[in-house]
Amino acid sequence: MSSTNYSFYAIPAMWVTSIGAHFYAASLSSHRDFGGSFDNVSPREYNAKIRSLEKQTPIMAKYLRAEAAQANSFENWPIFAAAVIAGNVARLPVATLNLFAGAYLASRVLYNVLYIGTTSPTLSALRSVTYVAGIVGCSTIFIQAGNVFNKGLGLAL
Repeated sequence: MSSTNYSFYAIPAMWVTSIGAHFYAASLSSHRDFGGSFDNVSPREYNAKIRSLEKQTPIMAKYLRAEAAQANSFENWPIFAAAVIAGNVARLPVATLNLFAGAYLASRVLYNVLYIGTTSPTLSALRSVTYVAGIVGCSTIFIQAGNVFNKGLGLAL
């Protein structure tokens, strides 16, 4: 067992995991189907333009899924960061925090891969399972931290 607490490092790692989906999407936009490269000056307008096209090619659909995966990751980043902080403030065991952080990051990487590559209902259901697994992990850490504080064992703030 490691006594090194890696959980705080997982917070910026989650950011890298989140932005990675965007970088992948931007790389897809250099495909000839897009008729030009990613517009970094107005990325939201660029996404809206691609979304509004009457006919999207499979590469365009993949681009939009990658951008959606990125958005979902950034929307979930705060709950993960808050869970890491709550677990550390409650002084949960380092092994628990490291396992949680590693499992959460793994679930988000798998989520992104499934989101970007999924075109079937079966795989989209698996994507949803990975999403829920991450939320359950965060909720578990919050509950464990709450239990510590309810027993009066947490840090006095």
